[in-house]
Amino acid sequence: MCVASWPVHAATADASTCLNSAAADCFRSFTPPGAGGALHYYSSLDPDAPAGPTRALIAMHGHSRDANKTFEAALRTLRNANALGDTLVIAPLFQVAADKAVAGRCNTVGVPVAQPGDLLWTCGSWLEGARSASGNRVGSFAVMDALVADIAQRWPSLRTITVAGFSAGGQFVQRYVAFTQHDGKPAMRYVVADPSTWLYFDPVRPRFSADGASVTGFAVPDAAACPQMNRWKYGTDNLPAWLGRTAAQARQQYAQADISYLEGALDSNDAKGTAYRVLDKSCAALAQGSFRMQRGLAYAEYDRKLLAPDKRREVVVVPGCAHDVACVFPSEAARAALVGPSR
Repeated sequence: MCVASWPVHAATADASTCLNSAAADCFRSFTPPGAGGALHYYSSLDPDAPAGPTRALIAMHGHSRDANKTFEAALRTLRNANALGDTLVIAPLFQVAADKAVAGRCNTVGVPVAQPGDLLWTCGSWLEGARSASGNRVGSFAVMDALVADIAQRWPSLRTITVAGFSAGGQFVQRYVAFTQHDGKPAMRYVVADPSTWLYFDPVRPRFSADGASVTGFAVPDAAACPQMNRWKYGTDNLPAWLGRTAAQARQQYAQADISYLEGALDSNDAKGTAYRVLDKSCAALAQGSFRMQRGLAYAEYDRKLLAPDKRREVVVVPGCAHDVACVFPSEAARAALVGPSR
């Protein structure tokens, strides 16, 4: 059983506070079994709430560890859909060492810095399932599995859990789908929004039209020109043993999952608002496309053509949004993917 603390801070806020903002009283903590350290997250509901939720939305932060902003965007999503009453909102925080946060690296103002005993990762390792740099070296995907299990145990009324990630959180979710060890109860859904890169299960990559606006097909590039193109985290070569799956198993699991894709319509160039500075520009990333929206549209085409043609997964392009979770998540266009079917 997971060891939990509800909350980290004294519960002085009104019960409705955590349905509106990422207040200090909404910041919770739990220790995954065998992890040797704690994970923190924002939660919209107190465990003693009289009515159990039927849905949960777990919203993953981006590279800047903006769990507070992501939590509030998820709350607005549910509020706009009139679904906050029966939906639990969770926003995990994968911590980095406090000195890195203080120095301004992968840090967001208002998000608590790591404390002694917290599980720690580097600025980018958590998004590819890597093992923690503290505690008992547990992988971030395994920590998410433990959090999902804890939520399911704590709220047996849950019928669906949606794990949604934006930006680096989208990278996390897209790869987590293939390697989660969750038993499928309750039913799991996944939303991948505006990631910098994608995990391909084949050596093919998209070919684009001359203007880069559309995919004209797929081909196998010369891997010698970019040796890391098919290696983890861009492909399934050299999978770390701690992921616990073969490439074939990962591919099959991904193909069978309930996945939705979101892209901001303006996240398609290097203009202001696209966070182009932190876009992966390695040769392995550029083989997937020049910008996030192009990469997302190309991956969905790959998914439909080669990976899971029976699923017909489409990209929902969110009008008027660049690279901003506060724009993409609460939008009407993204609502069906994030809220899920009525129960």
